[in-house]
Amino acid sequence: MTKIMMLQPIGAEQEAIITSLLPEGFTLGSVKGRSPDDLKAGVAEADYCVWWDLPVTADIVAAGPRVKLYHKWGVGIDNIDIAACRAAGIRIARTTGSNAIPVAEATIGLMIAIARRIVQAHIAVVAGGWPKNEVWRHSILISGKTVGIIGLGAIGKGVAKRLRGFDCTILYNNRNRLPEAEELELGVQYRPLETLLAESDIVSLNCPLTPETAGMLDARRIGMMKKGALLVNVARGGIVVENDLVAALKSGHLAGAAVDVFDQEPPPKDHPLLHMDNVICTPHTASTAYENSRRSVAHWLGNILHVHRGEEIPEKDRVL
Repeated sequence: MTKIMMLQPIGAEQEAIITSLLPEGFTLGSVKGRSPDDLKAGVAEADYCVWWDLPVTADIVAAGPRVKLYHKWGVGIDNIDIAACRAAGIRIARTTGSNAIPVAEATIGLMIAIARRIVQAHIAVVAGGWPKNEVWRHSILISGKTVGIIGLGAIGKGVAKRLRGFDCTILYNNRNRLPEAEELELGVQYRPLETLLAESDIVSLNCPLTPETAGMLDARRIGMMKKGALLVNVARGGIVVENDLVAALKSGHLAGAAVDVFDQEPPPKDHPLLHMDNVICTPHTASTAYENSRRSVAHWLGNILHVHRGEEIPEKDRVL
């Protein structure tokens, strides 16, 4: 039997979905914990591995002599040692576009939640308060605002399409500028990064973590943002210098932030962002929608089957 190993502990419901879609001749396993030793034990008995949040280091790659493919459940490949996989002749793929709808919806939801102080209002009411004036004083409308999207791949485009219903001016910055016809179709306007930051009321991070984007939003660039602007990060924690973001939120330069991703996940319990009343924190769940699970599983299983049959992985998903 050919073994697919999930490099993260999974629950019974998730296991049932994956098992129901497994092709004949394949079995499923999952690691027992989140430590590097747990991952090494998992890859040691695997033919194919699926990873998402936990990093796949060179040591883990070396522990899996039978592994033919590491497949990302998602799109970010910043947490796998690509050089180690290349040296070992192991393929890497990702599920491009499979989580674009959930992440785009979550991005819009977080924008509204932080702009209208929905989470903070809920917490106060549950605790016995009734903070109508406080919520009113700090509420910001999404409608009619200028929103800057950094990263206009499948997710960023999904955010742009949904924002059009709010009559927003939508700016974007991307490694490659879109053709003019596509810009017109999406209703977006290209801006250099620092111009986008200066013009936007809300900035949405929807780009991958790469050497070029790591630490991209530091104190200098955050300082270029409008006073009172909002930041939504559903991309990767490493794109923002967290201490600089905390300082901007404490000073009032930024009115608020919604953060789904952190440098360290889970973040330490004393992380400042977890204890600020103008911040919403979620546990890297923008991409995790139950209704989308079967579609995502079928996507990565299809690529595993391509490799198993000696076929090429579709170019959009192929990393190595």
